[in-house]
Amino acid sequence: MRKTLRKSAPALAVLAAGFGLVAASPAFAAGDAKAGAQLFQQCAICHSNKKGVNMIGPSLFGVVGRKAGTEPGYSYDAAMKKFGKTWTEARLDKYITDPQKYIPGVKMIYPGMPSATDRANLIAYLATLK
Repeated sequence: MRKTLRKSAPALAVLAAGFGLVAASPAFAAGDAKAGAQLFQQCAICHSNKKGVNMIGPSLFGVVGRKAGTEPGYSYDAAMKKFGKTWTEARLDKYITDPQKYIPGVKMIYPGMPSATDRANLIAYLATLK
């Protein structure tokens, strides 16, 4: 029985995908970095896209893949330091949706970005900052 299931698993996966039974990949995977660069202008009030240039908020250069609360030269609040997880695209998506809800007590005063498309585009742009 196990051999049969193992051999038929690829066929089942294709069949499931054909019927829409497989979860879609996260929206940010298909984001438009060019559109995200335009959206970043909202962020640029407080954040820089330049390496090591902190403003009211920390530099977002290299944020994708960086441990939260670790940008050199920036004074983070206790909530962000405690969070301390690596910023993946999925975590950034949740955070940008509603920062206060995702990390209670964080000092970033931003109501969030409700549009999944806008978040995907912004995160695609942030991923280019390396």
